[in-house]
Amino acid sequence: MSSENLPQSPERPESPEQQRRKPRVAVVFGGRSSEHGISVVTAGAVMKAIDRTKYDVLPIGITTDGRWALTADDPERMAITDRKVPDVDGLAESTEGSVVLSVDPGSREVVYSEPGSVPKALGEVDVVFPVLHGPYGEDGTLQGLLELSGVPYVGAGVLASAVGQDKEYMKRVFISFGLPVGPYEVVRPREWDRDPSGVRKRIVDFAGEHGWPLFIKPARGGSSMGITKVDELSGLDAAIEEARRHDPKFLVESLLRGREIECGVLEFEDGPRASVPAEIPPVTAHEFYDFEAKYIDSAAGLVPAPLTEEQTAEVQRLAVAAFDATSCEGLVRADFFLTEDGTFVINEINTLPGFTPISMYPRMWQESGVSYPELVDRLIQAAMTRSTGLR
Repeated sequence: MSSENLPQSPERPESPEQQRRKPRVAVVFGGRSSEHGISVVTAGAVMKAIDRTKYDVLPIGITTDGRWALTADDPERMAITDRKVPDVDGLAESTEGSVVLSVDPGSREVVYSEPGSVPKALGEVDVVFPVLHGPYGEDGTLQGLLELSGVPYVGAGVLASAVGQDKEYMKRVFISFGLPVGPYEVVRPREWDRDPSGVRKRIVDFAGEHGWPLFIKPARGGSSMGITKVDELSGLDAAIEEARRHDPKFLVESLLRGREIECGVLEFEDGPRASVPAEIPPVTAHEFYDFEAKYIDSAAGLVPAPLTEEQTAEVQRLAVAAFDATSCEGLVRADFFLTEDGTFVINEINTLPGFTPISMYPRMWQESGVSYPELVDRLIQAAMTRSTGLR
């Protein structure tokens, strides 16, 4: 079937009311993953940056048990305070009320309801800005719902989101496109459940080939949660247990000695472009660049990274290649190691990277000439010009 004959999403002419009002942006955050709190922090930063003279904002928080809640439009309450991350329950306007987005592509209506009360229409949304990290939000599940609803949204589509969340299949895609990846092993739930001794032997053999330490990490997670650096066999079982607490499938990766380099990709009218790269220097107070280093202690990266012109051009080329290989849209942060022999190895991409003002992705684009409010506006505008459905 030719591309001309593929089914397209129905075009919806704007009503007179839509033509008069400002576009409404639903910022959806929180969620059921272990990254719930960081998602709330990210949402607060995004909501604070949205130009209220240009857009209306509808904040929708998803609680840890999956309830969609109408929340306070109060970015100041969504920040990390006293080393504690916020949650949706503390922001929800009701402990029982819920928000429902219509799955009828002919309607973008949002309805709010509480037990014993008549449902209340909150009006239509023009675009969703999803800032959920991890499973049940960043992994294609929310994107699939939005495709069914016919609502434009910021960021990667269903396939790219799913691939970007699953480190195993992400690496398989990178390899198929000729991108350099480091040594790794994948352990699926059934393998560990049926033969943990065989899995341990496989990991020990992997360490024998590539050396200790190893990193044990959840296959579908982010913000460095559930990752353990293992220096010897005695720490292996505890590391596996911690990873499986976040995801029953986990990865084993060897230590790549070198520098940690990151690069942002942003979609422009003429295609994706790469930002100046950044470097994550060694964090002396932590074993590696873990959750606390990133978000609690706010370990600072170097922007721009001290690289040669040739190295900068190469990592930017690889970042855009990774964006294209995974069919991404909107934005991506690509993470690399610059090994001791001068080779770049891609570690992973993040289709919804950390997006607080101190996060590396906005900082890299700030240094590249795109401020945080401009970055948010560009992503919203790009989403509004894309239709849902096959594209």
